[in-house]
Amino acid sequence: MVKRRLKIAQLANIAERVPPHKYGGTERVVYALTEELVKRGHKVTLFASGDSITSARLISIYPKALRYAKVLDNVYGANILSLLNIGYAYQEQDQFDIIHDHNSYLSLPTANLSKTPVVMTMHGYFGVNEKRIFENLKNPFLVSVSKAQAASAPKLSFMGNVYHGLEMKHFPFSKKRGKYLLFTGRISMEKGVHFAIEVALYLDIPLIIAAKLDSAVDAAHDVSYFKQFVEPKLSNQIKWVGEVSEVERNKLMSGALCSLHPIIWPEPFGLTMIESMACGTPVVAFNLGSTIEVIEDAKSGYIVEDVSSMIEAVANIQKIDRQYCREYVLNRFSVENMVDGYEAIYNKVLSQNST
Repeated sequence: MVKRRLKIAQLANIAERVPPHKYGGTERVVYALTEELVKRGHKVTLFASGDSITSARLISIYPKALRYAKVLDNVYGANILSLLNIGYAYQEQDQFDIIHDHNSYLSLPTANLSKTPVVMTMHGYFGVNEKRIFENLKNPFLVSVSKAQAASAPKLSFMGNVYHGLEMKHFPFSKKRGKYLLFTGRISMEKGVHFAIEVALYLDIPLIIAAKLDSAVDAAHDVSYFKQFVEPKLSNQIKWVGEVSEVERNKLMSGALCSLHPIIWPEPFGLTMIESMACGTPVVAFNLGSTIEVIEDAKSGYIVEDVSSMIEAVANIQKIDRQYCREYVLNRFSVENMVDGYEAIYNKVLSQNST
C-alpha cells in the first residue's frame, strides 16, 4: 500500500533553537521527527526560531531563539513572541493536513479552535492545573510519551503512546568502563542532583555534573537549590562543568562508568537515559515516572528505590554489558520507531476526521 504524503506543520517553542544549541530535549526530538518526516517524503513546515536548522520549510517570526536573543524575561512562558509564533502557525492552518503541536497548554486554547486536526504531544508533567485545562479543552488529539505519563491523567483520552526516538547511530560508543559518574540535564530539586553527589561521595568516585543552570532564565528556586545543595559540595571530585553541547555531552557519556538519574518526580520520559545507553553507558535511576519503560532493569542499567540501593547498583555496574546497552536502545528508541508511531497516529486522526 502506498503511504499518503502529508502536509504537516510542526509547531515548536521558539525559546530554544531546533535542534538546541545545548540543553533542550523537546527541541532535539522535534528536530529528529521533522528530519525523518521530510526523508519519508512528507511536505513539512517547521514553525520555530529563525536560527533553527532543518530540511523542512522553516517559518519563523523571530530570527533567534528567545533564550539567546535576550529580548524578553519570560522566554519559556506566555510571552508576546511565543504567542505570535503560535498564532501565526494556526493562522496558516488551511495549508496543512495536520498540525503537530509541541507547546502543550501554552497553545491549547488556540489549538482547541483549529479546524485543521491537531496532534499534540505532551512533553511535560500533568499537574492539577494542566489536567484541568486539558479536561476542558478537548479538541486536540493527545499523544503521550510514556504509559506512566498517560496513566497520571486518567480522565484524558490519548490517541496513542509514542516513545521518543533519536538518530543515535552516530553517538560515540565505548566498551571500556570509565572512572567517573555522570549527571546530565538541568539542575533542579526534582532532578535529584544532590542524590547523585551523595552516591559519588559515599563510593569515593568522581562525579561530573554536565547540567544547565541559567540564572537569567531559570526559575529562582532552581538557582536557590543549586546554591544550597550543589555549590557547597563542588570540589576536585564533584565537578560542575555547566551546560554542554550535544557533542561534548555524548563524549562525556561515552567515557563514564555510568549515568545517574536520581529523579524525585514522575518524569514523563527522560531523554538523557536513552542518549547515555546509546553511548554504551548504563543508567542507574530511581523508580519513578517512565523509568521502568525506558531502562531494562539489570540489562541496560538498574532501577532502584533509594540512595542506598543506587549505591549498591553502581558498585555492581560491571555486570552490565555496554554493548547490550547500545543495541537495546538503538532498537527500541530509534527515530524510525518514533516516526512510524506518529505516521500511524496522523493517519488515524485523518481517517476519523473524514468520517
